[in-house]
This record gives sequence, C-alpha cells and structure tokens, in this order.
Amino acid sequence: MRIPLIAGNWKMNTTVAEAEELASSMREKLDKIEGIEQVVCPPFISLTAVGKILQGSSVKLGAQNMYFEVKGAYTGEISPLMLKELVQFVILGHSERRWCFGETDEVINKKVQAALDFGLKPILCVGERLEENEAGETERVITKQLTGSLGGIKPTINLVIAYEPVWAIGTGRAADGLTAETTIKRIRDILARLWDSDVAQEVRVLYGGSVTSNNIAEFVSQSEIDGALVGGASLKADEFPSIVSQSSVIKRQGA
Repeated sequence: MRIPLIAGNWKMNTTVAEAEELASSMREKLDKIEGIEQVVCPPFISLTAVGKILQGSSVKLGAQNMYFEVKGAYTGEISPLMLKELVQFVILGHSERRWCFGETDEVINKKVQAALDFGLKPILCVGERLEENEAGETERVITKQLTGSLGGIKPTINLVIAYEPVWAIGTGRAADGLTAETTIKRIRDILARLWDSDVAQEVRVLYGGSVTSNNIAEFVSQSEIDGALVGGASLKADEFPSIVSQSSVIKRQGA
C-alpha cells in the first residue's frame, strides 16, 4: 500500500518572517490529518526557522533543490551534506530548474544519486511542454527524462516522482484526472522497464500543476495517483490543509 503524499513547493516566495507565520498557521491543522505524508518545501533561508516550528509535528520538511557535490568552490549552491540534518525530502528536476536554469538530465541524475547517498528522498519532476503535448510527444519526453535522470541508479522506493506537465504549472490550466492517470500509468511502465515491475508499483507518483482545493479530488481519486506536488496553493494557510485533508479522506476510502 503506497502512503499518499502531498508536498507544498513554496518556490521563491516568503521572507523568513512570512515563512514562519505560514508554517505556524498551518501546523495545527495539518498535524490533525492522518493517513497521509505531508511535506512543505520553503526557500533555503527559511528551512531552519520552519523546521523549528514544525518540530514534533507530523509535517516533514523538504528543500527545493540542491547541488550534487558535497562541498567546494560552487558559489551559491547547497549540498546534500548541508541539507541532510534539516530536511527529509528534496525536489529535483523541476521544470523551472530545467527550462529557466538549463539543468540537463545528466545533472539531475547526479543530484538524484547524491540525494539518495545522503539519505534524502528525491521528489523527481518530469513533464512535457505544451508544444510537446500537442504533438503527441508526452511519452517520448517523459521516457527520455526518466531514463536520463535515473540511469545507473539502483532501484529504490526512497524516490518520489512528480508528473508536472509544464503547460499546467502556475497557469491555472490543470490536466484532467483521467489524462494524468493515463500518463502516470505510463510512468510506472517506464519504471518497470528501467528497474522492475515490483518497484514500479511501490514508488509513489504524484501529479503537479495548478492543483487547488477545488480540483484535488479529481486527481487523488485516481488509483495510480498517490498525491500531489502543490505550488501556489501551498502558500495559502487554509487552502493547503484543505488539499491534504481531502486527499487523506479519499485515499482512506480506498481510491
């Protein structure tokens, strides 16, 4: 039985004071929700502060990125060694890292391996752009991204995959539940070819892209979708707990 997971990606939002206020306002609501793993991913500067607020709660902490080297002359970067005492999860390969900052599958592959080496759980993001979707190239793009990002990495269930169609991120244009479910089935098929079918069925796969409290049920009611990677809605103190709560109820009902 895969444990459902909802992760909130705060992206480049919130000062330290704002992050503390947001975490404080959500902690009690989130801590009451059972049967689902919950993660918030604030900016690097707020990890320690938010971690203190969440200490003792059921809410876990994640980072939004990291570099693959342990230490050295890499100005502006954060290593897995720096993160391992602060977080349990780390988002890797997000489309904004791929398209805005030029990260390749080769770089992401090194990051995934480094995260696993230091006991961190990567949330590996894959997804196609609008023109690729409209050209019917979704499976080709996702196959390339997964093959490149996971090449040479031993099969593990300490990895989460987030299917985030680039055309749906921050646009208000989410995929529909059935389309997301179909693509995530393909992701499991690709994993089965890369690793094996048993691991492919145990790895959690999330949907991400304009997820809100109004549409979350459409996604988590699908049997292959294990939760969501939430962007803008995770910055709202009432919205994010509602997403987590709805997901918990639906999954416990046996979706």
